[in-house]
Amino acid sequence: MGSLNFDHPQENNSARMSGPLDLVELRRQVQGHMMIDFITDYYQHIEKHPVLSQVQPGYLKQPLPESAPYNPEPTETILRDVQDHIVPGLTHWQSPNHFAYFPATISTAGFLG
Repeated sequence: MGSLNFDHPQENNSARMSGPLDLVELRRQVQGHMMIDFITDYYQHIEKHPVLSQVQPGYLKQPLPESAPYNPEPTETILRDVQDHIVPGLTHWQSPNHFAYFPATISTAGFLG
């Protein structure tokens, strides 16, 4: 493997990075807490979701943009999109209303992974 060559000097600043990953915000754990709260809320109320998907195949094509965004979106927007568009298409394997066995990672370590 070859090495990467950069035309500009590398900054040695591990505390902050420009771009889509805001390390200062991540360190404050605001975004991390939002993700964990989302997962926790989902599993606390999983029995309220129908076990099987309630959408037709291809349903996501309509709400999705034609290309990925050029700029990052707030975590709140992403989680709202997951709740509104992704969760309805899931089969909720861990629901107490699902009477079949499918191994899944439902441990705290699995969530964080």
